[in-house]
Amino acid sequence: MRRKKLAIVHTHPVQYNVPWFIELQKIFDVKVFYTWAQTHKGYWDKKFKRFIKWDIPLTEGYDYEFVKNFSPRPGPNILWGTINPGLINRIKLFKPDFLLVYGWKNLSHLHAMVYFHGRLPVLFRGDSTMLDNGKSHKDKLRQNFLQWVYSHVDYALYVGTENKKYFLTHGLNNNQLIFVPHAINNEHFFDKDGRYTREATKWRKELGLGEEHLTFLYAGKFEPKKNLRLLLKAFSADTNPQHRLILIGNGPEEQELKAMARPDKRIIFLPFQNQSQMPVVYRLGHLLVLPSAWGETWGLVVNEAMASGRAVLVSDKVGCAPDLVQQGENGYIFNHKNTAELTRIMENMTVEKAQKMGQVSQSIIKHWSYQTGLENLKKIFT
Repeated sequence: MRRKKLAIVHTHPVQYNVPWFIELQKIFDVKVFYTWAQTHKGYWDKKFKRFIKWDIPLTEGYDYEFVKNFSPRPGPNILWGTINPGLINRIKLFKPDFLLVYGWKNLSHLHAMVYFHGRLPVLFRGDSTMLDNGKSHKDKLRQNFLQWVYSHVDYALYVGTENKKYFLTHGLNNNQLIFVPHAINNEHFFDKDGRYTREATKWRKELGLGEEHLTFLYAGKFEPKKNLRLLLKAFSADTNPQHRLILIGNGPEEQELKAMARPDKRIIFLPFQNQSQMPVVYRLGHLLVLPSAWGETWGLVVNEAMASGRAVLVSDKVGCAPDLVQQGENGYIFNHKNTAELTRIMENMTVEKAQKMGQVSQSIIKHWSYQTGLENLKKIFT
């Protein structure tokens, strides 16, 4: 019996999606069509303010093709950032049974959705939520436009609770929604032989951190939407001398944040760390903090930290919060505007409490896996 073919349209190789594409090959013949090829060889990240080249393979283990992009200003999530006149014909030559499109905010992606709708089942993957939506006239117009966009989708692969609400709001029904959780390669972050813990312990000592130092950690871009000024204010108001805060990354707010933190010697800054190092990075801290104020549709760093056995503190604007954070069990959800609330949470944490919460985190995240998505897709498409 012939295996069914799945064509995937994506902008560029992303470290989180590559393991998923490889897993999909268990049930489909897969080919990925990339519309923006720049990043697999490295690229200048404006927000990190540095050249980024991931140190894990992004184009191995699956079939792919870079489709020539004629955009004068190429980029992801920009309507005119992908102009790929050859995309439709390249997909046709593959002769797929299904088409999976990642995101519609690129001209070529939207064109593929509209063209193939009615010709073969169109699947859609995106993690948008309603968390940042307002009630203005502009928001209403946007909602009408999005209903038109999603009228060209047969099935949406939703990532979690907030994303499901988004699709239902924009015209899709429950029968069109398939739960394919926002997952990472959990195994990569598990510490089976203790190596990650040993490396983190050595690194902590180099940073002057002892076993008695309860350590909060942030890893990501230093940009306004991450709400790091609130985090610094909240931590500074927690005057426990044994508490520490590590901020890892780079970005446009870096100098401002360092100046703000300078009076508090308990705060440590470290530069961007590449993907292979992240299982060690998360073990520098006892708790991950993600205080985002907007634009955090999911927050895969939370998955990574939980797989690393860390407790998590996330704001109410983080998309994964209702799915991954069990209040008081593996972490806390706090109001993104409430500095005092975050301070109280920090003040009440201990090393022992954080370690117990971290164990719960790891047990929760085991159920957020690629396998769950595969099983749900199997029920419908095989």
